[in-house]
Amino acid sequence: MIAVTTTDLQNNFGKYLQAVQLGDEIIVLKNGAEVARLISKERSVSFLTDALTGVLKGDYDDKAIRAERAAKYESAP
Repeated sequence: MIAVTTTDLQNNFGKYLQAVQLGDEIIVLKNGAEVARLISKERSVSFLTDALTGVLKGDYDDKAIRAERAAKYESAP
């Protein structure tokens, strides 16, 4: 992981793009705060897949879920 300022990134974009292509992650800082990350396309796909693990697993019955929610709110005082 490499942290760079926005100015440094702008002035040396080719260098940092090559680093990303080689597998590095670039953290972009503006006034000391992280504002962006540059990661390769391959890593972004795995990042999104890892973030969704467990969220969409298994089948679900949307009608049963709606009925359960409706029953919950119908029984509320």
